[in-house]
Amino acid sequence: MGDVLAGFHTVWEFDTDSVLIRFERGIRTPRLLQVLGERRIPYEALAAVEQAPGKHGTVVLRAVPRPGADPLADAADGQLKEGCDPYRLVLPAERELLAEYYAERIRAELGPRATEPAERHLVAAPTPPLSFKAYDGKASFDGRTISFRWFWTGASSAKWKAGDQRFTVDELTDVDWRSPDALGGHLRLVRRTADGRRPGAADQDPAAVVFGMGYGLVHESLPFAAAVLAAVRAKAPALAGDHLHGAHSVPAARPDPGGIAERIRHLGELHDAGLLTDEEFSAKKAQLLAEL
Repeated sequence: MGDVLAGFHTVWEFDTDSVLIRFERGIRTPRLLQVLGERRIPYEALAAVEQAPGKHGTVVLRAVPRPGADPLADAADGQLKEGCDPYRLVLPAERELLAEYYAERIRAELGPRATEPAERHLVAAPTPPLSFKAYDGKASFDGRTISFRWFWTGASSAKWKAGDQRFTVDELTDVDWRSPDALGGHLRLVRRTADGRRPGAADQDPAAVVFGMGYGLVHESLPFAAAVLAAVRAKAPALAGDHLHGAHSVPAARPDPGGIAERIRHLGELHDAGLLTDEEFSAKKAQLLAEL
């Protein structure tokens, strides 16, 4: 197409097979959109285009991604506020006819399988931060391994007993992100388990970090979750072959001595408070010392 449609904080640039969505960098632009910068959306990744009246004399165009086509949309799972929706373009009401024109142009480009879930991700995952701070720990991702390092000020005794955690991508089947803008915000890694047990509360689950006021912010935790989800989905086709050839997960790196000393000190506090028995404290301390 080659045309450009500029709205508030967002610009859509149309190409023959995709639309490039660019987000302005300014104080009025939501932080998530600033972090995303721009995203190229193939038309085959879209299910529909919606047009509706907006607030304060505006008209809104919204591209609807197919389920499974975009790791960011899949991770967000409808939890984003309107202003943070990267598929939303707000225009002055006097441009309603122009919005309708472009909506029809995009609809004409949708493929015959637009109403079906995508078999693979068609939109690139955003580049995530290397790490972000949750309330009870620090989450890190290097493209292959996700690490949770617990904070003694926020982590539950259950997490301290379990110790810092490392998960390789091929151990996971999904990522569960719950927005920090609502109660119960968290990031949980869904592991491959055979017992079918439901996970417990996020603050007790070593495979989850919990959010809170100022922790796990949307512009940090959602791109992180989307990048992990994209890696998990990309790995999934190879897992069957790996299983047949007896492949093993990547071994975890040894923790740093300072972190181990900090964890032993906190275990001592839990023991003094009666939250750990003598046997539990001794066993966990021995386990940590053996990692040095």
